[in-house]
Formats: sequence, C-alpha cells, structure tokens
Amino acid sequence: MTRPTSSHLFHSANGVVENPHLWQFDAFGAEEGQLMTEALAPITDTVIGRQLWQEWSQFWAESEEPFAQWITPMHKHVISSTLPEELPWNSTLVTEDPIAYVRELREQDGGAIAVLGGIETVRSLFLAGLIDTLTLTTHPVIVGEGRRLFDESVPTTRLRLLEVNQTSAGNTILTYGLRE
Repeated sequence: MTRPTSSHLFHSANGVVENPHLWQFDAFGAEEGQLMTEALAPITDTVIGRQLWQEWSQFWAESEEPFAQWITPMHKHVISSTLPEELPWNSTLVTEDPIAYVRELREQDGGAIAVLGGIETVRSLFLAGLIDTLTLTTHPVIVGEGRRLFDESVPTTRLRLLEVNQTSAGNTILTYGLRE
C-alpha cells in the first residue's frame, strides 16, 4: 500500500509562496490552526529541503511551541547535496534523486508523509505525481516579489480541485491533486 503524501504551502493572492512569515501576519487564526492540526495528525515522516531544514532545526529544536512538539520528534528526510552526512534533530540526509527516494519511501511501512519544502522539492515531487494532495492556503495579500510554486518553467498541467475551505480571516484553503 502506498503511503499518502501531501504538501501544504501558504500562498499570496498573486502566487508567492516564499517567506510567508513576512506577509501572512494577521491572516492566520484559530481556524487555520485547527485545520493544520487535523492535517498534521496522521503524518509520521516529512521531506524537507536543506534551507528550510537549516532554519527550522535552529529554531524549532529548542522551542516549546505546539508546532515544535510535533516537528521535533518527526522523522525528517532532508534533501541536500551540501550538508554533512550525520544530521541532528531526528533527520536523515538524502543525497540521491529526490523523486526516486520519495517513490521508495512511499512504499515503506509508516504513516502519512508531508513534503514541507523547499519550493523546488514540492514542485518536482508534485509534478512527478508523488504528492497526492497539494493544499494552498491563499492569504488576502499581494506580495510585490518572491518566488512562486508554479513559475514559467512549469508546463500547462491540469489539476483536480479536491476541497475548498474559507476562514473568517479571509483565507481560502484549496486542496488539489493532479488530474489523471
């Protein structure tokens, strides 16, 4: 049985996914937190890019906040060709092809898998059909510049809308899968 694999990114109205902590400010409330808690509950493994792992391992490993209580014991598969072989914070270095690695990981025993970042990792795994559900929480803000998940390098790709939610903070939460 293939393990379910998902990704959830915060997204501006004009498509920016980079550095959401700089622009989501007042548009993340209790509803968003509850939806995230429910989505994270079945996850036992995460796939994460080097840059995000470095930022998070320095902050969340020492934090007492609720997200830290979830992410710290979680097994993290870190996509990188530059990090040292031995990683702390319950992490495994992945230096091989991420698509082949995640394809194999999905066939191993365990719970659900979350792909947390980086942008290229999420993009390539989703387009390869290895992320079953891609959730975008669109915040009601226009960000002047920043990287987008799907830029001009991505060919026309048909999606299926799987779920829609709207929160009182004005966010829309859209969940997509690839159209077969």
